[in-house]
Amino acid sequence: MNYILRTINLTKAFKNKEVISNVNMNIKKGEIYGFLGPNGAGKTTVMKMITNLIKPTAGEIEIFGDKLTDKAYEVLKRMGTIIEYPVFYDKLTGRENLELHCEYMGYYDKNEIDKVLKLVNLKNISDKAVKDFSLGMKQRLGIARAIITKPQFLILDEPINGLDPIGIKEIRDLLRMLNKEYGMTILISSHILGEMEQIADTIGVLNNGRLIEEVSMESIRQHNTEYIEITTKDCSKSAYILENELGISNFKIIDNTIVRVYDLKISQNDISKALILNGVSIEAINRKNSSLEDYFLNLLNGGELSA
Repeated sequence: MNYILRTINLTKAFKNKEVISNVNMNIKKGEIYGFLGPNGAGKTTVMKMITNLIKPTAGEIEIFGDKLTDKAYEVLKRMGTIIEYPVFYDKLTGRENLELHCEYMGYYDKNEIDKVLKLVNLKNISDKAVKDFSLGMKQRLGIARAIITKPQFLILDEPINGLDPIGIKEIRDLLRMLNKEYGMTILISSHILGEMEQIADTIGVLNNGRLIEEVSMESIRQHNTEYIEITTKDCSKSAYILENELGISNFKIIDNTIVRVYDLKISQNDISKALILNGVSIEAINRKNSSLEDYFLNLLNGGELSA
């Protein structure tokens, strides 16, 4: 199998404390790899090691089939990155920042600047200094800078931070286009699980510095569980009725406001009727399928993903 990136027992310690432990990632050529984990899990640290910004304490990184070393400069020209927040020359315009980037990357097709600014929907900014950009505009400019040289491997650390819902959809569509039409392999971290579910081919879940799961989205979808979700302020009474009146034992209470019933031998209407007749006030009842968020939270043993 053709891998763009492989890490072998990748480990990083700061002051003798391991923050990344034996991470083995495998990113296939041409895929979008969603890198998930709570804040502080170590996603950015892994990305910094992949881009040679910090050195591993132990383990190896292979990019494009070759081992990443201190002197692996040429490989960086085949990559586009946003790590943490994009940094610019604030007194220069967005165009001037992109021109400088092209210069030091040895990429001299200036016509691409207009094309890429249009792709990220940054129009009419020719005379505007970056210091006057909004957070969302800076994020868009960061993406423009990352993709302007048409890299083979694109690494984006929380690229939709600061964007409104319309902007998030535009970037989602852009990443799909870059992946399908340009063949870019993309590694993207995010805490917005709904977005990852829509674009990722493979999911890697990092927790406490360890890669606890690497699985295809197709596999997750195939194992989706159907359930009935009840929103009510009286979960304990609902649980009693489900178990003793309806004989249902396969259910779960979530956050004291939601009951999920996984045993579907009794219909949604019959469940609703039984609860109402026994004085339970129902705010909502719906038939649903488990999502990437459910899968993720189950992996973290019921933990919550930080925003």
